Amino acid sequence: MALRNTAALIFFVMMVLSGVCLGDVYRVGDSDGWTSRGLVDYNKWASTKEFHVGDTLIFAYNSQYHNLMQVTKQDFESCNTTAAITVYTSGSDTITLKRPDHYYFLCGAPGHCQAGQKVDIKVTLPIPQSSLASPNLAPQGSLPSDSHPSSNLSSAPTIYFSKLGLAVTTLVLCLLSVVL
Repeated sequence: MALRNTAALIFFVMMVLSGVCLGDVYRVGDSDGWTSRGLVDYNKWASTKEFHVGDTLIFAYNSQYHNLMQVTKQDFESCNTTAAITVYTSGSDTITLKRPDHYYFLCGAPGHCQAGQKVDIKVTLPIPQSSLASPNLAPQGSLPSDSHPSSNLSSAPTIYFSKLGLAVTTLVLCLLSVVL
């Protein structure tokens, strides 16, 4: 019986860890965080990332001066802060991206959205390993340096492949807990 309880505990821990490891974690604004001081162009920041279902956003900010509001596209475009879907005020808000869609966030403090403290996060499904383009086999110098297709490939699919291994390990542990 003790062995079965141990196996069940290991299974539970693995399930928790696999849930935490399913996506990448992004601190919005990187080291500058969520601020209205004009240090970050948040939409430019987001355009350099590939957000997938299961990824997590961390909004870090001084809650005395800022907040975080999830809003509709229309409210995002007009900086309307009166009809938020959700309002966060902790100063360290963690949001898991649960479906492919656009997620619109802004700061509800007066004037902050208008000053650029807003971000549109486009979320897609993870790219399957089999659909990756093959690496660029053209000789060096045959294409301009900024047009190499391989320079645009992300290492994310490799990460997702390793997560498949974690899922298989979790399944095996689950089966072992049933057998024991």
